[in-house]
Amino acid sequence: DVVETQEHYKSRWRSIWIMYLTMFLSSVGFSIVIMSVWPYLQKIDPTADASFLGWIIASYSIGQMVASPLFGLWSNYRPRREPLVVSTAISVAANCLYAYVHVPHSHNKYYMLTARALVGFGAGNVAVVRSYIAGATSLMERTSAMANTSACQAVGFILGPVFQTCFTLIGEEGVTWKFLCLQLNMYTAPVLFGALLGVINIILIFAIFREHQVDDMGRQCKSINSDGEGSDVLDQNTEGSIDHVAVVALNILFFVILFVFAVFETIATPLTMDMYSWTRKEAVFNNGIILSVIGIESVIVFMVVKMLSKKTGERAILHAGLLIVLIGFFILLPWGKKLPNIQWQEIKNNSIPTTAPTEMLMPFWSLQELQLPSNHTAEPVGCPVSQSWCLNTPMIYLAQYISSDVLIGLGYPVCNVMSYTLYSKVLGPKPQGVYMGWLTASGSGARILGPVFVSQIYTHLGPRWAFSLICGVVVASLLLLEIVYKRLIAFSVRYGRMQE
Repeated sequence: DVVETQEHYKSRWRSIWIMYLTMFLSSVGFSIVIMSVWPYLQKIDPTADASFLGWIIASYSIGQMVASPLFGLWSNYRPRREPLVVSTAISVAANCLYAYVHVPHSHNKYYMLTARALVGFGAGNVAVVRSYIAGATSLMERTSAMANTSACQAVGFILGPVFQTCFTLIGEEGVTWKFLCLQLNMYTAPVLFGALLGVINIILIFAIFREHQVDDMGRQCKSINSDGEGSDVLDQNTEGSIDHVAVVALNILFFVILFVFAVFETIATPLTMDMYSWTRKEAVFNNGIILSVIGIESVIVFMVVKMLSKKTGERAILHAGLLIVLIGFFILLPWGKKLPNIQWQEIKNNSIPTTAPTEMLMPFWSLQELQLPSNHTAEPVGCPVSQSWCLNTPMIYLAQYISSDVLIGLGYPVCNVMSYTLYSKVLGPKPQGVYMGWLTASGSGARILGPVFVSQIYTHLGPRWAFSLICGVVVASLLLLEIVYKRLIAFSVRYGRMQE
């Protein structure tokens, strides 16, 4: 057995750190404009409505879903530097396009849609990053490296809105450079900053990144992706077939994990506005703080789970994470007797006498037609009467909501890291690019379908049905995990080359 040299070890981990940076920049590219997309869209194209905004938000995930298997396939047969540089260059170009979407005289919203879809397409390099880290780490190092990767991704999601907030100091008008036809303002500065980070990332990939591969025990191996710069010396034993039942099961579990978190993120603002009579500004501000705290909680969890997995193993932690998520959504079910404030009660009290009992004032259908007096400028708050469930569904208390946030913020990162780690171990030494691409695509699909699902169920049937169905989905995923539990083992363990 050839032991890894110190030089190889340092070079290998320098390359892994470049992958951490790439993952961080990928998530920053998504989150750095998320708060300003809607006002910028309204400014450049007044014909755009809220439904088109939904397409712009979804276009990132659609682009990533399409690109992930393609970049993964590319990385299986060529040096990974190639898809990494090309994908990052696409993101840089897409960010520059976003900065110029105000220039055309028409159809500006479609240029913005294209820009965000291309940013998502460039983010398909996540599959390349994950597959490289899987191949460049031993089984003992894998969980820690995957946790670090997810932590960098989480930090990117947290810092993106922070960067955006800093750029708001430039203002809506900002500075115009006529010779470049560029308006540098609070909407374009963040994406140009993202493009600059992408250029720096490309430079670091050329300067520092090197192809390395080790086997499950950490010994140097020859890589199919080698560009001749590495010092890999051993052929890796790839005999044996991949357990495709375990692969499919982990793809389903990963879909469920990202699906329920996308539901949670989507429902936060409308739920709190309906239940606690928060205004739009209060809901965005308060939930922004809550999600930031959850992001910090997730980073801490990523660090803790690295140590915990060495004692209990990844499967047990994944099981525990799903149970925590289930409890989090179960707590969100309406249990009390108090109903939420109804918007039409505020309207009624400002527009008609209240000497008669409320139920005798007018029939229910008439209440929907009531309007605020023309001189009344306050924003209507509470649960809208157009959602019929508001009249008979108990409110979800703030303590329930906060408790659920804490639990979901604990369970989600645990499930995220463990599913990725188990997936890479099940795949073993064979090239993982395409498989990682499908896993990333399943996560992107979950982020697309989750908001659509919850918006329809919540609007028409209410939180009781929405969260009950989510609990049912998580229970089904727990049953699936029980069924395949014994199959979720490392490739080398399955074929008796290592002990679990």
